[in-house]
Amino acid sequence: MTTATQAAERIRTHLARVTHLREQADAAGLAQAVHTVKQLQAHRFRATYTDFLSDPRHAPATRFFLEELYGEHDFRERDSQFGRIAGALERLFPEAVAQLAVDLAETHALTETLDHRLAMHWLAEDSASPPALRYVNCWQLTGQRAERERQLVVVLHMGTELQRLTRMTSLRMALKMMRRPAQAAGLYALQQFLERGFDAFATMGNAGRFLAAIEQRERHWINTLFTADAAFAAHALQSELTRA
Repeated sequence: MTTATQAAERIRTHLARVTHLREQADAAGLAQAVHTVKQLQAHRFRATYTDFLSDPRHAPATRFFLEELYGEHDFRERDSQFGRIAGALERLFPEAVAQLAVDLAETHALTETLDHRLAMHWLAEDSASPPALRYVNCWQLTGQRAERERQLVVVLHMGTELQRLTRMTSLRMALKMMRRPAQAAGLYALQQFLERGFDAFATMGNAGRFLAAIEQRERHWINTLFTADAAFAAHALQSELTRA
């Protein structure tokens, strides 16, 4: 089995999990709660990285992470395309970018799994509670710190790979040449994701400061939300949200 085929199998496994969770959410009336959780998380991300969003050098990469990894958008079409990636990944895309697609699929599956469980607790919480406190309670009830840590590790690996690959001018050119074949194969969303990532990191240049900030800030929030008293963590979260 080739590296690309192995990557495709891993992508399919992750996306099958996402599809199953969506179906469960629709059947159980969780879809709106999942969306609410995603909105709050995206709001927090924008607040935490407002300095990078206002910096022309770092803004494209920050928006890329916010919209592609932590966004509140409906990714059904992109997921559908990723699910058809096996042969196309081998035929159309350079092998060097295969791991990026795997990282995205794994991050997506982890995020959807955690958001689904947060949403279940969200519906059980008192709707009159302040959203920040309600979210912290849901986070602590959900637990799964290992999955949160893994989510951060995969995101950082994706950023490191994007920094490495964008330095390969020939690879960037090859990726742009794949636009028409990718579109013809019904993989335009994947093509756009890869190009947006490459362009964002090329604009930024050295991604060291950006990736270090993600690691430090996200680890801070993981620690705060897991270990702090709920009222204290909710106050910290609300203070962060008001910055955006």
